[in-house]
Amino acid sequence: MQLGMIGLGRMGANMVRRLLRAHHECVVYDRNAEAVQGLVKDGAVGAESLPEFMRKLEQPRAIWLMIPAALVDATLNDLAALATSGDIIIDGGNSYYIDDIRRARELKDKGIHYVDVGTSGGVWGLERGYCQMIGGEQEVVTHLDPIFKTLAPGSGSIEPTPGSAASTASEGYLHCGPAGAGHFVKMVHNGIEYGLMAAYAEGLNVLHHANEGKLERTADAETTPLRHPEHYVYDFNLAEITELWRRGSVIASWLLDLTAISFAQSPELEGYSGRVADSGEGRWTIQAAIEESVPVPVLSAALFQRFDSRGEAEFANKVLSAMRFQFGGHVERPAK
Repeated sequence: MQLGMIGLGRMGANMVRRLLRAHHECVVYDRNAEAVQGLVKDGAVGAESLPEFMRKLEQPRAIWLMIPAALVDATLNDLAALATSGDIIIDGGNSYYIDDIRRARELKDKGIHYVDVGTSGGVWGLERGYCQMIGGEQEVVTHLDPIFKTLAPGSGSIEPTPGSAASTASEGYLHCGPAGAGHFVKMVHNGIEYGLMAAYAEGLNVLHHANEGKLERTADAETTPLRHPEHYVYDFNLAEITELWRRGSVIASWLLDLTAISFAQSPELEGYSGRVADSGEGRWTIQAAIEESVPVPVLSAALFQRFDSRGEAEFANKVLSAMRFQFGGHVERPAK
């Protein structure tokens, strides 16, 4: 099957490579000409402009966008001016599902079909495959099935859940519902991801500090005493513990696998500052939960922790210090 791909970053380029390996035809475009040429060498058909890209695709076209959410509307406007009735545009990035509902409606008026695909797999997707959460019209999604099936991980060695209904979910892709459904499911997927990551990080931090009883501790009015330092004398090897947990543990997961890789490469994680970004899905998950009146304390705390990591709580912390100084003359201790 032929597919056009716009956006040849880490995921977009590897998705094209996975499709080429399965003998699909891919026409590719990116503002970065070097990225286009790199895939031409792998067998893709390159284009230097959007008009050329559209001319090289057979009608009705199937066009996959793998670009930042902030660029989708502008790109859709450019494509809509060049597209013809029956063309399909797929947004495989991390767009807000509410934007998908609007885009599908606007493009439908022009005879263009819109499909939203929440895509998970990251830089490992070329070999592992991509989990795909799909929203859009059933007939259009069925037409694109050869693409989704190729990109998906497949069932591999994972047995279907006993009693589960037979569906493409066991292959790693699923039509979740109408426009916006794919990105809604991916939004919540990423909200859960934030919570899982935060849980691992917090637990490992407790282990990291389990040797506090062996360290010199300031004795003054501003420092809580460690009542039983003899209870905290452990120097844990986190690389070995994360490796241990990967085998037979209830908390084993791919995220833990990746964490173990990081500790094996750098036991003290020297290459990281601890400044953690959020790309929007965690915020949107919490907004949906508020409107649904669903409590999500873990997901909310995980998001707010990311804000804190970027220094967004610094002013509030200054306010706390100022109040302590005013009511009790408490002077801040220097940072470690």
